[in-house]
Amino acid sequence: MTSKLSSLLSDIKPLQIIGETDKNIRSLESDSRKVEKDGMFVAVKGLSNDGHKYIPMVASAHVGAIVCEELPSTFEKGVTYIRVADSAEALGHLASAWYGHPSSRLKLVGVTGTNGKTTTATLLYEMARLEGFKAGLLSTVCNYVGDRAVPATHTTPDPLTLNSLLAQMVAEGCEYAFMEVSSHSTAQKRVAGLRFAGGIFTNLTRDHLDYHGTVENYMNAKKAFFDMLPADAFALTNADDRCGLYMLQNTKARKYTYSLRGEADFKGRVLETRLDGTLMTLNGREVEVQFTGRFNAYNLTDVYGASILTGFDPEEVIVNMSRLVPVAGRFQPFLSKDGVAAIVDYAHTPDALVNVLDTIREIVGPEGEIITVVGAGGNRDHGKRPMMAQEAACRSDILFLTSDNPRDEEPDSIIAMMRDGLNSEELSRTECITDRREAIRAAVRRAKPGAVVLVAGKGHETYQEVCGVRHHFDDREEVLKAFELR
Repeated sequence: MTSKLSSLLSDIKPLQIIGETDKNIRSLESDSRKVEKDGMFVAVKGLSNDGHKYIPMVASAHVGAIVCEELPSTFEKGVTYIRVADSAEALGHLASAWYGHPSSRLKLVGVTGTNGKTTTATLLYEMARLEGFKAGLLSTVCNYVGDRAVPATHTTPDPLTLNSLLAQMVAEGCEYAFMEVSSHSTAQKRVAGLRFAGGIFTNLTRDHLDYHGTVENYMNAKKAFFDMLPADAFALTNADDRCGLYMLQNTKARKYTYSLRGEADFKGRVLETRLDGTLMTLNGREVEVQFTGRFNAYNLTDVYGASILTGFDPEEVIVNMSRLVPVAGRFQPFLSKDGVAAIVDYAHTPDALVNVLDTIREIVGPEGEIITVVGAGGNRDHGKRPMMAQEAACRSDILFLTSDNPRDEEPDSIIAMMRDGLNSEELSRTECITDRREAIRAAVRRAKPGAVVLVAGKGHETYQEVCGVRHHFDDREEVLKAFELR
């Protein structure tokens, strides 16, 4: 695969070019270890590494072109140097051009927000398939190119991987693509150069402050996605969220809202909630769905609205809403032989725990017993740890604090930070068991028939990361094993 350098450069705005542009480029990389002869290297400044320091090494390897924000002090003969204002943004546009602008050949819809991104994007992918179309999905759980699964490593891949996957979707005949757009990806310009047909905002609560620093920075990283939408795209936002309308302030896209509480273009209403489903209305049309809780009612309302805005037949959409099934690890229920229910959910923020636990309380009533097993990830926002424990404790009858993905931190230190959020009464109902497997088994042993055990934080994940090493661990498997041991 080759491309003319002059053609690639037409997609960016170079500040300075030193060297020949009438040459063929044979590869495009931002990883200096993968650069090939006659390829292009884009030097990106990352959090822990700066690609600019590898420019001399890359230049001596007979690379064809180097894109950078700062030119080196000396120039290698035969290498074209392109100076740009933002290398990360340039990489997004170059990656799109390199793969033939695949996003412009698909109806690409992005979903951003703190909670609900995976569910919304996945259900839109399933809706497209139910409508008879080939579609692609880019999500936290798994990527799909048509029916073919491609393991996911990030919520939003790097620009080269992202455009490669979109190009594969085009090659396999997909008409639609749905993707999660993380706050990291907008801040790091990973989605630069993509053309979206629509964008959806779910909600915003505290998360990723270890990266963004403040809630305002986090919020503006989400808003940046809507700011980049073109005029012929749609922007669908949650009118019930305090940040919902803020997302639309500067967008050029057509503006729409959805709501469970007030007037909106797409109005949902919950009529009845059970452990195995919900009866609700969507714009006045009654539908039985296989999802539980108000948080899922929001997800389904935005899926309903986005499906119609994407161009699917409204009557078929209503019928297919009842055929959609929950995403793995998102409020996924299990039932023991003697009547103990367990819910495995990805909830890993204070607000997500509130949503899930309030839903369970609504179902079991004030007399029902709720036992929660939860931890917090290492190397992430420390401030949310006591908040998560406090929200879990005040909504549960019994709380088990345990390890999540400790990464490079000591699990007991994380648990101690969570304990700091609890008062003496809450501590009296709390046990700390560092081993997550033992915590799940202890919670299931403690549960009486009719009780609900919530295992929160990891959801679909099939690993536990300790000291940088991923060991197999699946909450769903552990729940079933715990049931067998009752």
